[in-house]
Amino acid sequence: MKRRILLLACLLWLPLAAFAKAPVALFYMMNTQKSIASLEAHADKIDLLVPTWYGVDEHGLVSGGPNDYVLDLAKKHRLPVMPIISAGGDRAKFHALLGDETAKKHMIDSMIDEAKEHGYTGFQFDFENIAWTDRDALTLLTRQTYEALHKHGLQLTMAVVPNAPGHAGEGAFGKWMWEYWRGAYDLKELAKVLDLVCLMTYDQHTRWTTPGPVAGMPWVMEHLQYALKVVPKEKLSLGIGLYGYHWFAGNPVGADGKENSNISAKYIDADESFPLAKQFNVTMQWDPVEHESWFYFYRDQMREWVFLPDARAFRDRYDVVKQYGLEGFCAWVLGAEDPKIWDELPDAVR
Repeated sequence: MKRRILLLACLLWLPLAAFAKAPVALFYMMNTQKSIASLEAHADKIDLLVPTWYGVDEHGLVSGGPNDYVLDLAKKHRLPVMPIISAGGDRAKFHALLGDETAKKHMIDSMIDEAKEHGYTGFQFDFENIAWTDRDALTLLTRQTYEALHKHGLQLTMAVVPNAPGHAGEGAFGKWMWEYWRGAYDLKELAKVLDLVCLMTYDQHTRWTTPGPVAGMPWVMEHLQYALKVVPKEKLSLGIGLYGYHWFAGNPVGADGKENSNISAKYIDADESFPLAKQFNVTMQWDPVEHESWFYFYRDQMREWVFLPDARAFRDRYDVVKQYGLEGFCAWVLGAEDPKIWDELPDAVR
C-alpha cells in the first residue's frame, strides 16, 4: 500500500508534458533506394508515410502506383500510408484541371479506387507552382475532394507553400513568389476542408537565390505564427527540411554563347555534405539566430557554400512543434537526413 501511495505521489508531481502525446512524425519518401533504406531502418519511428507515388494530368487521369515492397514493409510495421498526388508543377495543365468538372471527378474517383485497393488512409495534395488567380478554384477542388473522400472514410491532407505576410511584398522576387507559389493557398478556407495542413517551411533560400539558410528559424516562426492565425494547431504540421543546399559559381557561358551571372545551387544530403566538409578540412559552423549549420570552402580559388539542417537544427524545430502543441511535423525527405535525427524521436505508437 505504501508503495502505491508513493508511486501516486510521484506521478502527481510529474509535469503534464510527461503524459502528452508525441507529435505525429510524418515522413515523405521518394522511390529511391536511399529513401527506401531509411524507411527500412526507421519504420518504427514513423507515424505516417507519405510517398510520392501519384500524378494527375489536365484531364484528371491519375497515373502511378505503389512500390509493392514499400507497401508490404509498411503493412508489416502497421505503418499508415497516405500517398502524394501532384500535377508535376505544370501551371497551365493544372489550371485546365481546375476548370474541368469532369476531369476533377475522374481524379477523385481514381483516388478513392486506389485508396480502397491498396489500403491507404487517404491522399495528400501536393500542388505547387500555381497562379494566384487560381486561389478560389484550388479551394473548390479541395472541398470537393475532401467531401468525396470522407464519404468513404478516407482523409485528405495538403502540403502548402507558407505565405506570410499574406501579400506580394516589395521586391520583384517577392512578387514572383506570391504570383506563382504563395498566393494560391487560402489557408483559412483550406483548413476547413482538410484533415491536415502540412506547412512547407523549407526552401527559404534556393537555387534561385543567393546562399542562405534552407529554413532559418526566424523565417520558420514568421510563417508558423501567420498560419496559426487561421489554421487550428490540431490541424497543422510543421515542415522540416532534412536536406541541404550547395551553392557554387556555375559556367557563365550559356548554351547560346552569351555570358551571364550564374550563381548555381543543388540539393545536398547529409551523406554528401558531411564528407564534403571533411574532404576540404573545414569546420562546421552553427548560426545561433537561424538555428542551422553551414560551412564554406574554396575550390579553384572560389568560395562555395553549404547550408544544412542537421540533427541539431531538427531538434530545435521539433521542440517548436511540441511547444506550440502542433499536430506534428512533416519532414522532407527520407534518406536525406542526418542519421542522428532519429535519436530525437520516440518509437511510434501503433
